[in-house]
Amino acid sequence: MTKKDIVIIGGGPAGLAAALAAKAEGAESILILERDKELGGILNQCIHNGFGLHTFQEELTGPEYAARFIQRVEEQKIEYRLNTMVMDISPEKVVTAMSREDGMYQIQAKSVILAMGCRERPRGALNIPGYRPAGIYSAGTAQRLVNREGFMPGKKVVILGSGDIGLIMARRMTLEGAEVKVVAELMPYSGGLKRNIVQCLDDFGIPLKLSHTVVDIKGKERVEGITLAQVDENRRPIPGTEEFYECDTLLLSVGLIPENELSGQAGVELSSVTSGPVVNESLETNVEGIFACGNVLHVHDLVDFVSEEAANAGKNAADYVMAGEKKDDSGDWKVKLNPENGVRYTVPSEIRLSHMADEQLVRFRVGAVYKNCYIRAYLDGERVFSRKKQVAAPGEMEQIKLKKEQLLSILEGKQNEKDHKLVIRVEE
Repeated sequence: MTKKDIVIIGGGPAGLAAALAAKAEGAESILILERDKELGGILNQCIHNGFGLHTFQEELTGPEYAARFIQRVEEQKIEYRLNTMVMDISPEKVVTAMSREDGMYQIQAKSVILAMGCRERPRGALNIPGYRPAGIYSAGTAQRLVNREGFMPGKKVVILGSGDIGLIMARRMTLEGAEVKVVAELMPYSGGLKRNIVQCLDDFGIPLKLSHTVVDIKGKERVEGITLAQVDENRRPIPGTEEFYECDTLLLSVGLIPENELSGQAGVELSSVTSGPVVNESLETNVEGIFACGNVLHVHDLVDFVSEEAANAGKNAADYVMAGEKKDDSGDWKVKLNPENGVRYTVPSEIRLSHMADEQLVRFRVGAVYKNCYIRAYLDGERVFSRKKQVAAPGEMEQIKLKKEQLLSILEGKQNEKDHKLVIRVEE
């Protein structure tokens, strides 16, 4: 069994940024384990631009964004192993991995960073009646086929789901010569960024049908067409609203699920809302020394935010390793974050004030579209944050910054009370 200070599971944008930040903080032996044949993760198939506006102040494609981080990882001589599948992580931070070259082996880590990303929700989760013909793809699979493999999934396309990948694939398929008939969305709002709706649908005249879903797939050997129907407020199809679209391909962009099988095996507590780990202000899970970042924690809209969050996780993991022993935080103030009234979840879920930086970033998503509203936060009933929003939508991640000095001033005189509540909510 080999020993490492930090083992990072996943060599995508989160894993790369975490490794670089941990190295900069002074961690010595860092190892990235990646199951694919190259570093970069999903960015390698995202050949459209729009990446890096926050991180590099310029617009890059996915492969260009990944290449900048990969180059820095190689310059820093950070060790990584490709074609390596992690089979298990124990609560004692023993990582069991396997590859064709090395067989099965174990690594004892002082700290583990989870950066496995997310996967697409499959057709089986949708309960669409019909046969199982050829021509049904998840949007991410179609993206890989077109952008990396050079295969065209079909010529007449319907897309179910208006997440960012679905919107981007509507444009991509159109540019490759296919006819995208319609993008249908079950919810009364789109799950993607506003800029993607404009650039990928509006600019190409592709219709977006909200509150619609696929109720039937025609075709036995190959998709021949699909039937769309409008849904009511309970998301049930309304009889008499059916429309038939002739097509040979159905792309599904129906949500992303954080890849957390390994996290669960390690005893990490998972959120019922995000399906990702529950973390504190340091992005540390309930298992001491195991940190999480990127899309394995919660699904982000911009890769720049993934890199920023992962850098934070890498720094905190390095600090944890170099401290050598866990701080006694039994006498520390703990603030539980409670999402209420339109806020679905928060990352982090808890803040320990002694570990908190001067400013703490809290990210979250709202559960519906709100117009002319306020995002507000209250600590033990006292307002600590307020910002007016013209529009808050589920497709765009929200964030607020909490000031440590302000929180401490409210908690002064409450030394006997260790547990406190910070509520984040949407208000009229």
